[in-house]
Amino acid sequence: MKSTSKFLSLILRHKPQIVGLELDEHGWAEVDELISRVKNLDLATLEQIVATDEKQRYSFSADKKLIRANQGHSIPVDVELEQLKPPEILYHGTSENFVASIKLQGLLKKSRLYVHLSGDIETATKVGRRHGKPKIFLVESLKMFNDGYKFFRSINGVWLTEHVPAKYLKESF
Repeated sequence: MKSTSKFLSLILRHKPQIVGLELDEHGWAEVDELISRVKNLDLATLEQIVATDEKQRYSFSADKKLIRANQGHSIPVDVELEQLKPPEILYHGTSENFVASIKLQGLLKKSRLYVHLSGDIETATKVGRRHGKPKIFLVESLKMFNDGYKFFRSINGVWLTEHVPAKYLKESF
């Protein structure tokens, strides 16, 4: 099931064309079409993946006829995020391999549409561990917001912004 979830992430966030799928402008795919194009995928499996994904990566439409990834896209879609005032501090987890670059350039979205930020240190630490020994940056998000930067929060609680300049970052530990 984990490999199917990862494959769904690839399709719904980055490369829908590998299975001949088209997403609408808001990132939605038709569930029936997705199931017909992904080997060994049925509605029960898809529902289980959406319900149990620890990062809550996916959402169904109210009628369960559509599905999309909540955030993390590298393809241009508008997942209809509401602009919000962030808390005073947010967190970014990374690997110590990237600390020097981040201190110089800040946090860049790279191939994604947004920089991903966490609301707590624990989540940021988990994210950082995926890339090696974790390092956590504190992001002065409220200060950024007051300086005109836009923030959004996805359905699964991930905070998003287009760039975090180095001057708004403090190394945690």
